[in-house]
Amino acid sequence: MPTASSSERRRVTLEQGGPALIEGPAEIVGEDGSVVRSDRFLVALCRCKRSAIYPLCDTSHRRRARRTED
Repeated sequence: MPTASSSERRRVTLEQGGPALIEGPAEIVGEDGSVVRSDRFLVALCRCKRSAIYPLCDTSHRRRARRTED
């Protein structure tokens, strides 16, 4: 049975081309059963699977401009 704190509604915002933003704190259960907990007020979940800290977002989805030497 869920506790009062785990049954509260959380707002999830899907950013176009970016992460899913969850008002925290949050507990994320992965496909393999692993659990990631975050006490932050806003948690960014990776949707592109490029993040080095997946399932959390590290902004790997952003395009990075290459520096050119003059």
